[in-house]
Amino acid sequence: QVQLVESGGGLVQAGGSLRLSCAASGRTFSSYNMGWFRQAPGKEREFVAAISWNGRNTFYGDSVKGRFTISRDNAKNMGYLQMNSLKPEDTAVYYCAATDNYYGQYGGRYPYWGQGTQVTVSS
Repeated sequence: QVQLVESGGGLVQAGGSLRLSCAASGRTFSSYNMGWFRQAPGKEREFVAAISWNGRNTFYGDSVKGRFTISRDNAKNMGYLQMNSLKPEDTAVYYCAATDNYYGQYGGRYPYWGQGTQVTVSS
């Protein structure tokens, strides 16, 4: 198993940037594909981005494409989500998740989740 802890959330003005981090512990992080998801109050969980175990493959949800960048450093057991040009509609709790047998956008296929970090974008 792998344990995940997110950090880096906060309050930022529209147009600003934040970098979220996901610290992994337990089983070797490089064994897992990783994803970022978010959930705003009253809304369903939304896929944000995914990255393959070796970092060579990434893809993004349509709403963040071109603004967010997912990355990882397996030597440090860390995953990241760089968020630029933030909009008020990006306000949500952001979660990192991991899976060792799936690479994609369906959250139900990720068995391991962090506790989430709040991102609030003011207009």
